Amino acid sequence: MQGQMMRIPVRKQLIWWGVSALTLLVTLWLLGGAVLPFILGAGIAYLLDPLADRLERAGLSRTMSVVLITLIMVLAFVAVILLVVPLLVRQATALIETAPQMIAQGRAFIELRFPDLIPDGGQTTGTLTEMSAALREQGTALAARVLGSLRGFVGTVALLVIVPVVAFYLLLDWDKMVAKVDSLLPREHAATIRQIALEIDAALAGFLRGQALVILILGTWYAFGLMLVGLPFGFFIGIMAAVLSFIPYVGVLIGGATAIGVALFSFWGDPLWIGAVIAIFAIGQIVEGNYLQPKIVGHHVGLHPVWLLLALSVFGTLFGFVGLVLAVPMAAALGVLARFLLARYRESGAYTGQAAPGDPALPVLVELVPRGTLERERAAAVVVPVASTEPGPGPGQA
Repeated sequence: MQGQMMRIPVRKQLIWWGVSALTLLVTLWLLGGAVLPFILGAGIAYLLDPLADRLERAGLSRTMSVVLITLIMVLAFVAVILLVVPLLVRQATALIETAPQMIAQGRAFIELRFPDLIPDGGQTTGTLTEMSAALREQGTALAARVLGSLRGFVGTVALLVIVPVVAFYLLLDWDKMVAKVDSLLPREHAATIRQIALEIDAALAGFLRGQALVILILGTWYAFGLMLVGLPFGFFIGIMAAVLSFIPYVGVLIGGATAIGVALFSFWGDPLWIGAVIAIFAIGQIVEGNYLQPKIVGHHVGLHPVWLLLALSVFGTLFGFVGLVLAVPMAAALGVLARFLLARYRESGAYTGQAAPGDPALPVLVELVPRGTLERERAAAVVVPVASTEPGPGPGQA
């Protein structure tokens, strides 16, 4: 019918959206660090939007809520940069420099107490000596490079100025932007896209906000607990163990092994303090496994540790630091999309072995009329002869 728009096939729509997604990925790959401040600002605004909404419900205007949140976050960031980061860098550098001595002492202890474990003492000793020397040489240089990169990274104008400004304006208009994006969704698939977006938001927000709170609690417990027992490098080891705790058991294994190794090196002959270090990690693991993870993060997040590590590796390799920043949200989005496609597959004929039902036939309009209506319409349609209108012969004409 003229004026009626034709429906675009789903295959063409998928091709169009696939090309759009590929263009976006290529743009991110080409721009790299240029878009990093804007990505970080958008991420901060996304994480802080629920807090702004809560302050609005408490009676503050949106502008005042955003201003208050921004001031608190800027003060917290400055405090971390001035107080926490220098201490972490100093302890990390000292730990790297002390590691060869710890390795040498552990080697001597094993050779003295368990000589059968080392069949070729000379070769093993030479190998460990070379490893210690290489670690000593490369450790200081690595720490210097990391420190220089960190200072250059944090000290850039883009991260110190652009990120807070972007986060401020995006947080101020976040609800309007969400409504605008919703109005631009393709109408045919709007309901499905909204449902997928809600699931992605639940997975991503649950993981990021929940895991951040877990890391904060564990970091405070490990860092101050190890510092109280007098463990050297305890603050750095505690923070490292807490940050790695987003992968189950990895944080406690790496952090615990490092802490126990340092405790054996520092508190040898004093088992009380060694036991205190072990107890700190045991309590942290019990609290994390039985309360923090189930109650705060929950089991509905849907981000498996292996899937998260794969995303970090792939996106980090493809897009560098920008990829590492985007790895978690992309992992959440891809996980939700994979579950959606899997559900569609289970409903399809490829899984069930049955052909999908065809499209229903077009409806037939049936009009009910009184009996005899058709006969009357036929009678009315009979052609009645019409008299000729041509003029006849006039008077006096034959």
